[in-house]
Amino acid sequence: MYSLESAVARMGVSEQPLVYPRAMQVVLPEQALPAKLTLNPELRMTDDEYYDFCMANANVRFERTAHGEIIIVPPAGGESDYRNTEASCQLGAWAKRDGRGKTFGPSEFILPSGAAYSPDAAWVSNERLSQLTKQQRRKFLRLCPEFVVEVMSPSDRLKTAQAKMDDWMANGVQLSWLIDGDNETVYIYRSGESAVETRAGIPRLAGEGPVAGFELDLSDIWAGL
Repeated sequence: MYSLESAVARMGVSEQPLVYPRAMQVVLPEQALPAKLTLNPELRMTDDEYYDFCMANANVRFERTAHGEIIIVPPAGGESDYRNTEASCQLGAWAKRDGRGKTFGPSEFILPSGAAYSPDAAWVSNERLSQLTKQQRRKFLRLCPEFVVEVMSPSDRLKTAQAKMDDWMANGVQLSWLIDGDNETVYIYRSGESAVETRAGIPRLAGEGPVAGFELDLSDIWAGL
């Protein structure tokens, strides 16, 4: 099982240099987050090892790129968490009524590319979930959701957030929304379409494709705290 300390000892840092003593405690300044740690390719974790690594460091949120880079994701502040929860709760309430699938919050998905991402909200059809065994469902789900919502935090950069959305789509997401609450803007990504639709200042957003019938009320997300 990997601890953060033992893993970092095997890593090189690609974006921010780390200086640490032999009795190591890894501390990153807020402005350095999200930090990207690059594993020695010869020591790249398997999916199960990555899961164990995350469980051994449950107080830190990680994601993984398709190249095996481990990303330390900063925790959400109050307003960001409120916006994330608002989107997830609305999607969850609709999914219960609809009955065709399940809603997930910041649960991690291992994608076909090898990336492991945790969206702010996601919807997966019962059909897609049924392809996993009970044991597989108890770890990070090795599948790509049909629908994903990402809500930007103040620390997020638009270019980086959009690149992540491109990764989601390339791995099989059918519809995804990137929500910028501060600027009251939604970026809509659709499978098979290279153009991204941008909508600003709208009070509600209707689902389509896999989540046809869902409608997200954006008023509280725009208002924030």
